[in-house]
Amino acid sequence: MIDLTLNNGVTMPALGLGVFQSAPEETAAAVAEALRIGYRHIDTAAAYRNEREVGEGIRRSGVARDEIFVETKVWVSDYGYDKTLHAFEKATGKLGIDTLDLFILHQPAPARIDSVIAAYKALETLLAEGRVRAIGISNFMPPHLERLRQETDVVPAVNQVELHPYFAQPDVQKADAAHGIITQAWSPIGGITFYPGPWGEERRNVMQDPTIAAIAAQHGKSPAQVMLRWHLQQGRSAIPKSTNPARIAENFDVFDFALSAEELAQLDALDTGVRSGPDPDAPRDEFFDRVIDEA
Repeated sequence: MIDLTLNNGVTMPALGLGVFQSAPEETAAAVAEALRIGYRHIDTAAAYRNEREVGEGIRRSGVARDEIFVETKVWVSDYGYDKTLHAFEKATGKLGIDTLDLFILHQPAPARIDSVIAAYKALETLLAEGRVRAIGISNFMPPHLERLRQETDVVPAVNQVELHPYFAQPDVQKADAAHGIITQAWSPIGGITFYPGPWGEERRNVMQDPTIAAIAAQHGKSPAQVMLRWHLQQGRSAIPKSTNPARIAENFDVFDFALSAEELAQLDALDTGVRSGPDPDAPRDEFFDRVIDEA
């Protein structure tokens, strides 16, 4: 296991289990299995509608709460100071825990910046009260981050963004690093390049890339393991999603090999600069109409 130290001194396991698009009926089992294997970091979100099942998986695992780093996100329809404080209550109620290890804003929503700033100030309050151990952001591009920094006091600890070999976002990584922010990769093995979704079907599947396949063969590892190792060696956090026990185990089996500098450079060179997920500058209107259920 590799731990990362956040900019407020809190430690976070670099590798976690993500549950985006995990069906509620599969989530509890996936979380319990991941914790049995050795994961100690679980990432969820209000908008995933499976926080309750994440909490159930944690309880089912038998692993002590203080050994698990739990991360969740505020959805844009709950932005605003008081609404975000209530979003914390909803999240912790569903998860069945009192304290969050990391609480982050899910989208930058630049056209509604006042509500974004108010939401982040609520995160600062929760941090000051000790109800969360760290706060952060997701899908924030450098201009979004700069605007946030101008109007708030606490530098985010983490910025979770789409990041895989086909879309490495070097400008985001540079801006994050300049402020001591850990870049966390959602879709770290390029699932967004082959998941079904509303983002178009003419996408290159990173799992089928010949360069990644060749590096994987050299190490006796899978393409997914090579991509996760690439993230870890470059100081990022990665939260691969799976509900398949074999794949959950495979994704955790990345601590017994290392990529060479040349191999890391080969992976870096695969960046196309083309985003596969939604554009953070243009969130879909229906995002703001999505109601997050009460706990």
